[in-house]
Amino acid sequence: MNTESKSYHYSVIGRALNEIDAAGPGLTLEDLASRMGLSVAHFQRLFSTWVGISPKKYQQYLTLDHAKRLLEDRFTVLDTAFQTGLSGGGRLHDLFLTWEAMTPGEYARQGQGLVIYWGWFDSSFGPAIVMGTNRGICGIGFSAEIGQGPAFDDMMGRWPKATFVEDPSMLTSWVLQAFNGKTAPLHLIGAPFQIKVWEALLRIPSGQVTTYSQIAGAIGHERAVRAVGTAIGRNPISLLIPCHRALRKSGGLGGYHWGLPVKRAMLAWEAARADMVNPAESR
Repeated sequence: MNTESKSYHYSVIGRALNEIDAAGPGLTLEDLASRMGLSVAHFQRLFSTWVGISPKKYQQYLTLDHAKRLLEDRFTVLDTAFQTGLSGGGRLHDLFLTWEAMTPGEYARQGQGLVIYWGWFDSSFGPAIVMGTNRGICGIGFSAEIGQGPAFDDMMGRWPKATFVEDPSMLTSWVLQAFNGKTAPLHLIGAPFQIKVWEALLRIPSGQVTTYSQIAGAIGHERAVRAVGTAIGRNPISLLIPCHRALRKSGGLGGYHWGLPVKRAMLAWEAARADMVNPAESR
């Protein structure tokens, strides 16, 4: 294994997250590094490479009540976001988006006639299964918590009647662009209601969060919170369409299709980077 890979960094982060949860705030940097089987210097270097801050600072972002603090400090009202569009929303406003809101009949055909290319790629949150049509990336899933087999089967199950072709080379340039914050094409395939929810997710700026009920209100379906939650859970392009930024009104993380540790790590990673850009706004 290449110990400098993004996936290796995340595997260390994920293990550290579990240790932090189990031990509480009294866990020292030395103890944490020891539990990871790494020297303090190596452990600190991995953290700094991955997120740009020290492990001690990062621990503050990984605590269990971080979601509540995000809602207090970084809550985005989507009605306002809809007025301003995607400008200022970070990397997502640079994505080229192709929407394909299917009719009920097309949805029932479950991808029949689609050719979907796929491959495994390294990411900052572990191995990622990426799928795409000739129009852009249509799916991203993460296997760090659930395993590669289940992640692959899950993604194929989104469009069970499509033709799947293993061809990472077809996707490599798009993946490199997307994972490095550059312009990349996305091909969103879903029912009209799902497309509305996923479009709302795109309007949540990096480093900020909103609630399921806010999303429901922003798309004009205030009482459809449960349906919104289902559509969020079926978001096919994780990370780039940021379903991890949607929280329960209570401040709870809610669910995450690829595992709550991945969601918490994504939120912490984005919040830490936002604080690096705007240090005066951090606590």
